[in-house]
Amino acid sequence: MAITGCNRQSGNQSLSVKSPDGKVVVVFDNSDSKLSYSVRYDEKELIAKSAMGFNFKEMAPLDSHLTILNYDLSKVDQTWEQPWGEEKVVRDHHQRLLIELQESREPKRKLKIEFKVFNDGVGFRYILPQQNGIDSIKIMDELTEFSFVDNHKAWCILAYNKQKYELLYNKNTINKLDSVHTPLTIETTNGLYISIHEAALVDYASMTLYGNRTNTLKCDLVPWKDQIKVKARGSFKTPWRSIQIAEKPGDLIESNLILNLNEPNKLGDVSWVKPMKYVGIWWGIHIDNWSFHQGPKLGATTENTIKHIDFAAKHGFDEVLVEGWNEGFEAQWYSDFGPNQDFTKPNPRFDLFKVQNYAKSKGVTIQAYNETCANPDNYLSQIDTAYTLYESLGYSSVKVGQVNSKFKNGEWHHGQYGVNYYQTVVEKGAEHHLSINFHEPIKPTGLRRTYPNLVSREGARGQEYNAWGQYRKSGHNPPEHLTILPFTRLLGGPMDFTPGIFRVDIPQSPDNYVNTTISKQLAIYVIIYSPIQMAADLIENYEGHPAFQFIKDVPVNWETTKVIDAKIGDYIITARKDSDSDDWYLGAIADEEKRDFNISLDFLGDGKYEAQIYSDSEKTDLKTAPMEYQIIKKEVTAADHLDLKLANSGGAAIRFKKIN
Repeated sequence: MAITGCNRQSGNQSLSVKSPDGKVVVVFDNSDSKLSYSVRYDEKELIAKSAMGFNFKEMAPLDSHLTILNYDLSKVDQTWEQPWGEEKVVRDHHQRLLIELQESREPKRKLKIEFKVFNDGVGFRYILPQQNGIDSIKIMDELTEFSFVDNHKAWCILAYNKQKYELLYNKNTINKLDSVHTPLTIETTNGLYISIHEAALVDYASMTLYGNRTNTLKCDLVPWKDQIKVKARGSFKTPWRSIQIAEKPGDLIESNLILNLNEPNKLGDVSWVKPMKYVGIWWGIHIDNWSFHQGPKLGATTENTIKHIDFAAKHGFDEVLVEGWNEGFEAQWYSDFGPNQDFTKPNPRFDLFKVQNYAKSKGVTIQAYNETCANPDNYLSQIDTAYTLYESLGYSSVKVGQVNSKFKNGEWHHGQYGVNYYQTVVEKGAEHHLSINFHEPIKPTGLRRTYPNLVSREGARGQEYNAWGQYRKSGHNPPEHLTILPFTRLLGGPMDFTPGIFRVDIPQSPDNYVNTTISKQLAIYVIIYSPIQMAADLIENYEGHPAFQFIKDVPVNWETTKVIDAKIGDYIITARKDSDSDDWYLGAIADEEKRDFNISLDFLGDGKYEAQIYSDSEKTDLKTAPMEYQIIKKEVTAADHLDLKLANSGGAAIRFKKIN
């Protein structure tokens, strides 16, 4: 349902638009000849008057002396269905304000600003329409600010780092922030939670933020190597600048604001996009059992792959990832930007056709792995041939890596060049009915709605850092890492974290370890959402292990999601309902502290459930007994409460199986 009204105005003034429930109010103002906006929540100022506009190369700035020509106010209340996701049916309920402005002096350029105000936040974007005299646009700065009323605390990671997004989150005050990536999550001094991010990032530079003055975060677009931020022809529209607002941390996770700011599915029938679970030749490479390189430790062999196919078929997994299957992994493949990577030619010990035919005979398929080494020219020169081959073989998905701190041509992964490169890969995947899982990616901004084959990505410190701890200055992922990710990086979209490590010690590398208990590893499958989930450990560590049943059972596609309780950096408890049954699943994880909870099961439906509880035991301890766990079964209903006792860096994973 949409209700629309148009008004013709002329001059300088302020306009306001409210959320459907009236709590969020946005005021646009150009009364002092400068563009600005402000945000109120529950009758209190949240974001004070904040600058808007642009600086250009070879054009005057566009931030002042603009008058309102027209504005359009409308209301939208509709639902749409995801082909996969955390929430099957999404409600899009907002008030929209579209403002058309024109300079009052020559050259009288026009600019549109669009606001969408939801009950849980705000999105706004700029639209520069095609107009006479503007053939080429070079944006040097987007002037957008977020001026808060106090020096709030924020969780963030630095931008412009050679590790890209793979950093540990730090908590600091706004005034102490250097350039940082979004999503940036804030806890206000009066107890609200805010996430600043962007949605629908297409053909534009990624937005980072820096504290340029008191309590204010300034948009800082990632530049091309010539320092121009965005290059366009004649017109452009920016991504949506998003401000999610919540009274509890978990409300940020349950919000669909980012998805609602993206365009609907452009691919039509996407029944070929399959949420799935996979195993593969991966963890063994990181713990040095195997190697990418040809030689005695090569992991990607026909024999090793067939062993993984047999395991996948036996236990109901859909795909087998094989890293290092193709030619090009010479000794210097990383530092040389992989000049010999060939995405259609297997290494001499990997029989591509035999392996895939065998997999198909077992009801399994191979997940293609393409390590581009951040060399887009080499990859894009082969992508059509490679994807045609994969489609003919019956592959369903491709994991695409971009290892290296910058692309070979010197551009950032998250500048406009990188944004367009990643978009090209997604669209090429769609042409060949292939789902894309990016590693070393651009951050997620909800484009999975528009391109549902963009199933997952990395974009944060994943499991592999636990295998590399002794080699990295920052060490292993600390216990609190997984209690921060859901409220920061994961607000943008799914992550291929690769959970499920049961052997949390690494015998051949005693200085490395996984900073969790087994129960916490199980809980990650519920806490960290992805429509593709890996059982990441060596397959021999799963055989005969009772806790492996949870990984086999847990779905990857959900009907609804509820955050039961959470405190950023300390703990989170999440429940999700399976999209294909009446079963619910719950995950609970903690930081380095032991934690006890008594939770209501009122999220369950009517009737009885068997609670299959995989949890830390009395003996479980992160340092002395991280692999101790217990399995308890009990009958419960929605009227019951459940006690959970989590060890230090512990967890609990529960399947609520509907009985009647």
